[in-house]
Amino acid sequence: MKRKASAVWKGGLKDGRGTISTDSGVLSDAQYSFSTRFEEGRGTNPEELIAAAHAGCFSMALSGQLGNAGLTAESIKTTAAVTLEKTDAGFTITAVHLDVTAKIPGADQQAFETAANNAKAGCPVSRLLNAKITMVAKLEA
Repeated sequence: MKRKASAVWKGGLKDGRGTISTDSGVLSDAQYSFSTRFEEGRGTNPEELIAAAHAGCFSMALSGQLGNAGLTAESIKTTAAVTLEKTDAGFTITAVHLDVTAKIPGADQQAFETAANNAKAGCPVSRLLNAKITMVAKLEA
């Protein structure tokens, strides 16, 4: 399986603008720029898209891990916060923090934590990233 997206950039780094599109059409010429990446401009940026991908990937992986344990989530809500820092090598994604809240009928804390940790380690986006990945996982009653 292969998934594709594309980007077009026009102009210089700080005064230029770009667009990002996906083959599925979910993103179609979504605007990004220096200000959307390093300031508070309107549009998206690569780190935000990585955060969205990681949150979605983790949530699906947690659902799979719960299924392996005979459990089904009523809901899983994941927020991923990507940290971009300037290092000696240049700007680098150094960390991702996952904040997870799940409602899982019949789950105990230990089963939930095991499934969440397995999902954090095993989701394809986690395995792709060369960054420290931390997590706070809460099981709702």
